[in-house]
Amino acid sequence: MNAFGFAWRSLVRQPARATLGVLGVAAVGALLLDMLLLSQGLVISMRDLFDRAGFDLRVTATDALPGQGPRMTDGMATAQAISTLPVVRSAVALRTADAMLEHGGLRMRVSFQGFGGTGVRPWTIVRGRDLQGGHNLLVNENVARRLDLSPGTRVRVRASCVNEPESLPPVEFTIVGIATFPFDTPYGATSATGMDALDDACGGNDEGRADLIMVASAEGSTSANTAAAISRLHPDVRVLTNDELVGRFSAGGFSYFRQISTVLTTVTVAFAVLLITVLLTVSVNQRLGEIAALRALGFTRWRVVADVLCESVLIVGGGGLLSLPLGAALAAGLDAILKRIPGIPTDVHFFVYRPGALGVHAALLAVTALVAALYPVQVVARLPIAATLRNEVVG
Repeated sequence: MNAFGFAWRSLVRQPARATLGVLGVAAVGALLLDMLLLSQGLVISMRDLFDRAGFDLRVTATDALPGQGPRMTDGMATAQAISTLPVVRSAVALRTADAMLEHGGLRMRVSFQGFGGTGVRPWTIVRGRDLQGGHNLLVNENVARRLDLSPGTRVRVRASCVNEPESLPPVEFTIVGIATFPFDTPYGATSATGMDALDDACGGNDEGRADLIMVASAEGSTSANTAAAISRLHPDVRVLTNDELVGRFSAGGFSYFRQISTVLTTVTVAFAVLLITVLLTVSVNQRLGEIAALRALGFTRWRVVADVLCESVLIVGGGGLLSLPLGAALAAGLDAILKRIPGIPTDVHFFVYRPGALGVHAALLAVTALVAALYPVQVVARLPIAATLRNEVVG
């Protein structure tokens, strides 16, 4: 009988201990898998969200992250100039403000976004049609449900476009469509209109200004090449590719999840090593007489060592396989909890599978199996045959 077969029989003879070991490894393996998915999950998800929005570059007035710096005073003119570059497929200026929507005696404060330029749009129309100029407005499902809006409904918009308190007259808008916006939160209230219509609602304050310009590279051009062309055309602006933008997020607040993932992974692996070491040591101590008898019958030292190693591999392997579905279910539950954090977009996920995660998971479990078997292997390898058999007989 080979080493694996012998190890299997040893586990079957003690089902309670074997079951405890497999379930323990499954639990720590599931947590280990989740920590691997968490380490880069938020970064991968944000990168995917940026890419799905249809733009690969963001242009701002300063080196600050979009939305954190001053507005571009000639945002619309800059967007139009950028759109003429042969490496650019689309350039859309964005300006954000706050607004109060009023309809049927109901009021709701929303994020009021103005877009200028042609080409790619960051939203997806669910019902109705897209913006086509004039005082037309798109809203998301939360706003439509709260104010009972549908395409064709007219609403009054009271905009607030500067930091100082202001009292602007209401402007009537027509709801033309219900849309989903890529960075909406589960309870977010978002509306969008054309840049000219937003300027009208803002009373002409800062007309032509933009918070940022979103750029989509033309087919055949890389983000780096497009960024270089924009910088040559407008040396006074800052151009960020999606990679650079995600890198800044990753180096900032997102690094917390990577750090906590590293700490919990280390603790999890250490716990798994201790658990398997204790189980194997107990198993070996219970079978010292049996092992000594096998050595006396001709089993080599390396053969009994292999039996212990195979027993460790079977426990960790069985628990590792069971940890995959358990880890996936646990990740889904934890992701739903973490997405309740205020300000997290609906389409962002904390636990995201990435290529190589299963390989790292398997490698860590393999190292766990080997390290956990070190002490029991030493006990077996140094076992004095004659003294052990004599103690068994005397005992």
